[in-house]
Amino acid sequence: MSTNRPVRQRHPQRRLPDRAAPSAARPGGLRVAVERRSAPLLVFLRQLPSWLPALVLAGLLVAGLALRSPAGAAALCVVAVFIGWLGYLSWPRLGSAGRAGRIAVTACILGLAVVQATH
Repeated sequence: MSTNRPVRQRHPQRRLPDRAAPSAARPGGLRVAVERRSAPLLVFLRQLPSWLPALVLAGLLVAGLALRSPAGAAALCVVAVFIGWLGYLSWPRLGSAGRAGRIAVTACILGLAVVQATH
């Protein structure tokens, strides 16, 4: 039985954002070093169940907000470092809105960490 419908691709090709400067395609020494050092950890995270890293980060975020002490600030700093690290790794592929979002989230979490540490 034929339906005469076109065959849909399972994963349509994504269009990447345009790059403003051609130099963005050539990573510098620091970026290459961070990417190389991050690769084993990213492979490890990819092998975990997808819900586990999210659950750990959510737990750290809740603990950081609940504890009004340096321990709460430390938990929030761990979350901010993780989000900042992923933001740094994905920076070349992000558009301006994605970059602003990563910066805003990281700054807000660090601001909350300062508040938790001082109260």
